[in-house]
Amino acid sequence: MNRYPRDLHGHGAQPPNANWPNGAKIAVQIVLNYEEGGENCVLHGDAASEAFLSEIVGAAHWPGQRHWNMESIYEYGARAGFWRLHRLLKDLPITVYGVATALARSPEQVAAMKGAGWEIASHGLKWVEYKDASPEDERADLEAAVKLHTQVVGEAPRGWYTGRCSANTVRLVAEHGGFDYVADSYADDLPYYVRFDGRDQLVVPYTLDCNDMRFATPQGFNSGDQFEAYLRDSFDALYEEGCDGAPKMLSIGLHCRLIGRPGRVQALKRFLDYVRGHDGVWFATRQQIAQHWLAEHPAAPKTRPTLMDKQTFIDTYGSIFEHSPWVAERAWNLELGPAHDTAEGLWNAMARMFRAASSTERLEVLDAHPDLAGKLAAAKRLTAESTSEQASAGLDALTDEERQAFTDLNEEYVAKHGFPFIIAVRDNTKLSILEAFQRRIHNDSQVEFDEACRQVERIAQLRLKEILP
Repeated sequence: MNRYPRDLHGHGAQPPNANWPNGAKIAVQIVLNYEEGGENCVLHGDAASEAFLSEIVGAAHWPGQRHWNMESIYEYGARAGFWRLHRLLKDLPITVYGVATALARSPEQVAAMKGAGWEIASHGLKWVEYKDASPEDERADLEAAVKLHTQVVGEAPRGWYTGRCSANTVRLVAEHGGFDYVADSYADDLPYYVRFDGRDQLVVPYTLDCNDMRFATPQGFNSGDQFEAYLRDSFDALYEEGCDGAPKMLSIGLHCRLIGRPGRVQALKRFLDYVRGHDGVWFATRQQIAQHWLAEHPAAPKTRPTLMDKQTFIDTYGSIFEHSPWVAERAWNLELGPAHDTAEGLWNAMARMFRAASSTERLEVLDAHPDLAGKLAAAKRLTAESTSEQASAGLDALTDEERQAFTDLNEEYVAKHGFPFIIAVRDNTKLSILEAFQRRIHNDSQVEFDEACRQVERIAQLRLKEILP
């Protein structure tokens, strides 16, 4: 099976209604990353100093050495930035992404987080990179993080965010089984599920754009005004969608050592005042959002055509193109992924194979279609799909005069073009079918061949829409 693992479809054009509590138009979710004391440092047993997300432009790792300036910048986040943000945010339900070793080195800050009623999710054992880690080493660190977090905070974390993650992270979190949600994704404005070995894991996506980390990255925010303007625009866009009946979630990422600086925190204050001036805003922790989604939109079993074995796939979809299972067989061999597990997605794959076939093969598909209201229908020898389709337009209940008209047109059409007249019956009425019949019978045969092929594709599309989302 040639299968593409990434899901480029997601919730699709019509996402589920979040149905936030009290009819809220938007959920605003603020994350405070607590990493200070968990960053790369030789004191922590790491090979080099930290080089990520600080005020030092072009910072680089110092192998085997302490980086005093880098350490003091991180220390500012714990000593000053945290408390400034705590004063500002202590009355809001926010989520802390707490690096376990950082939390262990900051008992007073942990007490303040708990006193404010903040959710403390796990941000891993240490604030380090996992892209080259083996699954075994990453799993061991995950388990060690949960153990240390539970000891320091007094309860196990219900949410997880590694941040500097690997391709294995979400799977490992799902396999652990102890988390309401994982946040290592930036793929959506709403929660969604991923499935590993029969287990559905909820993902509550995070953000890297509405994130103060852009104060410390190239082409980022240079001033608080830029950050505030970006947050406002993001809020306004999502609030408008919520007013239109499609409420979403706005994630905001903060860091004690970045937004906690005096020259930046005023922008956050102004933004919060702006948001409070709107009705229908739900401030929530990520765990509250996860619990709401789990209750409101529980994971439901769904048909995944792309995960079927070849024979099951052909047995299930082989009749979508009339009496032509080879179309399904060839589609199964394509690079398919989650985006093809919908009616539109699977139809696209099958239509590709039909279009790629030779003219002779496509003619055979046309010839496989029955005459409209013809002898096969009278003898009740149509496929179940054709029977239902013809009945939908009343072709199973014709008067003698109408039946004779169809018989004469069928014979004349086949005599001229060499294949049956084909039309997507479900798009038409008995009258419009007759009108199309009388009009198209005079077309050039090549023009009519092309039109018949388009109608075959449309019939397949409608058939798939009856059985897939």
